Amino acid sequence: MSKNPPPNSYQRNTYSSDKWQERLAQIAYRFNRQYQNQKFEVPDEVQEMPIYKEWKNGRLSERIVSPFWEIAQPQKNEHCLDIGCGVSFLIYPWRDWQAFFYGQEISNIARDGLNSRGSQLNSKLFKGVKLGPSHHLNYPENQFDLIIATGFSCYFPLEYWQAVLVEVKRVLKPGGNFVFDILNSEQPLAEDWAVLETYLGAEVFLETVTEWEKTIKAGGAKIVKRQLGELFELYKVRF
Repeated sequence: MSKNPPPNSYQRNTYSSDKWQERLAQIAYRFNRQYQNQKFEVPDEVQEMPIYKEWKNGRLSERIVSPFWEIAQPQKNEHCLDIGCGVSFLIYPWRDWQAFFYGQEISNIARDGLNSRGSQLNSKLFKGVKLGPSHHLNYPENQFDLIIATGFSCYFPLEYWQAVLVEVKRVLKPGGNFVFDILNSEQPLAEDWAVLETYLGAEVFLETVTEWEKTIKAGGAKIVKRQLGELFELYKVRF
């Protein structure tokens, strides 16, 4: 795994002196390569793993996606922020939900792609995607009814998520919901998936559920609901 990925637009942003910059740039680089359909070089022994074969043929993502709407479906006219959104507005039924979609991403490829297509899909609901990390949300206080953050918490240590909770609390309306997922380290797929992601360019942190819930409590959040998937566990919390 490269420790010094080539510079991209994310690395030149205003957070260049941030302590998390190197890790953020690495994660952005890994996903930019995926969005651009670039080839990943992995050892033969990894290619022989069943989980790699599922990832290669596209079936893995269907198995491990976190259906946030099952525990917190966006409601009509709610203002919703999807952190680390990727191209989710093009995938999930936002038009059916009639909720306003805002996004923030560290992948400039995903940001540009979604901004170019989102407004064409629905210019009323799509409010744009900003480039930036989860611990520096580029929005004012008390703006959102619902905040979503799925698919990326495992790439960062718990210390980082403490900073994310502070920012989410700032931009979430009182009584609003924050829905995110964690990698449940006790699930059978967890270790193999962590190996795969490391070779794809993004080290994974295998934290226990107990430590995660301590972090959530320390951040002033109350767990409202949990839902366990094949790999990730969804949490709905309120502050």
